[in-house]
Formats: sequence, C-alpha cells, structure tokens
Amino acid sequence: MGVYLVSVTAQDWSQPGEDGYGDVAAALNAELKRRALPPYELPRAAWEAPGWFEEKVSPSMDGFVTLCRTRLTDAELSTLLDWSVLVPFALEETIVLPVGTAFSGEETVVAGAPQVLALAERLAGAVELPVDAIPAGENLALSLWFLEGGAGRAARARPGPWAEDRDAAFYVALYLRAAQYSMRYGSPMTYS
Repeated sequence: MGVYLVSVTAQDWSQPGEDGYGDVAAALNAELKRRALPPYELPRAAWEAPGWFEEKVSPSMDGFVTLCRTRLTDAELSTLLDWSVLVPFALEETIVLPVGTAFSGEETVVAGAPQVLALAERLAGAVELPVDAIPAGENLALSLWFLEGGAGRAARARPGPWAEDRDAAFYVALYLRAAQYSMRYGSPMTYS
C-alpha cells in the first residue's frame, strides 16, 4: 500500500461523497466566487488525458526537507508541501476549505500548480537535476526510474549534486512532474 500522489479524474472531481471530490470542488468554487475569481471547471484536456498521474511517495523525505529549508523560505516551503489538493491554476495564497477527504482529514488545503512548479524548478536547478532524463507521464515511471536503476545510470553519465541524495532528487522530480502534469491536462492532484 502506501501513499501515492495521483491525478484526480474528471469523474471523481465531480462526484460528491467519500468516493469523490465533488464536495471539495463545490467548496473551492464557492471560495473562488467569494474572492471574485472565476470557478474552476475541468477543461476538456482533463477528461481526455491519456492515463493518469500516479507516483508512490516512499523514499525518506529527510534530505528533501533539508534541501528545502536551505533553499526556500518558510512560506515557500509551506506552499510546496502543505497542500492536500493541487489545482492547475495560480493562487495568490493557499486556500483552506472546511471540507475533508478520506486522506486530508477535516480540511482540504488547496495550492496552485504554477507556484509549486516554480519552486520545484528552483530546487531542480539548485541540485542540477537532469530534467530531460527523468521520465514523465507513465504511471509509476518516476518511482521505478529512481528505484530500479535508471537514476543510477543517469548519475554515472550526468553526475551532480542531485546524485548525492537520490531520495531528495526523487521529491524534487515528483513535485516538478506533478505540477507539470496538472497544468498540462488541467487536472487536480491529491494524495491517496
């Protein structure tokens, strides 16, 4: 089992109750309206996305948190890590909704993918992550690349700070690819 970072299907986003995110979607749109912002409607790309995003959150986060604390402010660290739903549009600040999900508890914290992407890109640059070499798109491809030898081969061919702590590099790549996927397909992301 374990924890996974996954894209939310369009069907699940619209379904209320504990099997879906319809309650979160409705609360988010109510809050956006209160802030005089347009509602979030899943674009056609979210309905037609090939497959879905799914990566297992399993390596130790210690090195990644240390990296974040040395490169990011506390507010930036919170933006990067303290969300339970990531949406594919910019938010000036995270939104706390009084609606829980099976994984998030009694509240859902919503962050914008553009902000998360910008922070992940900064971290990727800081550790010289070979972004063009890491997989994107296929389910669990990133997890498998780091666990089953792809990262080791890349580290021999393209050494750098990223290769010194591959667990930290995994999380940089994870947040980078999740935010990219969210924005590419207009899909929310969450933990499951």
